Amino acid sequence: MPTTPILISADELPEAMLSDHPPVILDVRWQLGDRHGHDHYREGHIPGAVFVDLDAELAAPATPERGRHPLPDIADLQAAARRWGIDNGSSVVVYDDIGNLASARAWWLLRWAGLTDVRMLDGGLGAWRTAGLRVSSGDATPRTGSVTLTGGHLPTVDIDDVPGSPAQLLDARAAERFRGEAEPMDPRAGHIPGAISAPTAANIGPDGTFLPADVLRERFSTLGIGADTDVIAYCGSGVNAAHEIAALEIAGFTGILFPGSWSQWSSDPGRPVETGA
Repeated sequence: MPTTPILISADELPEAMLSDHPPVILDVRWQLGDRHGHDHYREGHIPGAVFVDLDAELAAPATPERGRHPLPDIADLQAAARRWGIDNGSSVVVYDDIGNLASARAWWLLRWAGLTDVRMLDGGLGAWRTAGLRVSSGDATPRTGSVTLTGGHLPTVDIDDVPGSPAQLLDARAAERFRGEAEPMDPRAGHIPGAISAPTAANIGPDGTFLPADVLRERFSTLGIGADTDVIAYCGSGVNAAHEIAALEIAGFTGILFPGSWSQWSSDPGRPVETGA
């Protein structure tokens, strides 16, 4: 089981905000096909939360060779984290409005960069509103932080490491994209040979909160994941796959991120593709 908390509830967060060591709160409002995340943030966000631009701050520029959301250069990520007000030793809480399917990218990336106390608000902004807590509008103005980040604290695989790997591949995209029936974003439809479909959306309930640990454990066990199974998670571009890794950790397993994911794989015509279930 993970040694540091992954989630914080809407009931727990206000108490943390009023403590002697309040967390830096990051609003990662992003959704595939919706470029108005900052506008949504300005309309209403958790008081003091700083908007994070996933495309610009949690990823390097997209290229066919590296995918739609390559990992950012560590110096760029450090500069962004300082803009958000993060210091060495800061605790961080991230959230979005789609069940942490986007903000999990910040959760994973900051841990990859060396921060140890990074949690997701379980249920995201919806849980905050449901709890009757107030929201702010406009833009927050954070203080400048002084954090020093170093990459590589969580495991990743490169595209050339995937073929022949003994690890089980989990495809976190929607099932119809896995089967090759629809592909709205990337050059080819289908999935990486040998992968199993495990849509990330099935990790959360109707209210956007993560399913209980025992339910997630049963889900992954049914897919053949055991205590000794090496797991590589991928999705379209390495965003939802971070959510899959969080769900694996909650369930007591571990996962390795393939950052390039399907956007990188499908852009290389020399890489084999499978379709169907």
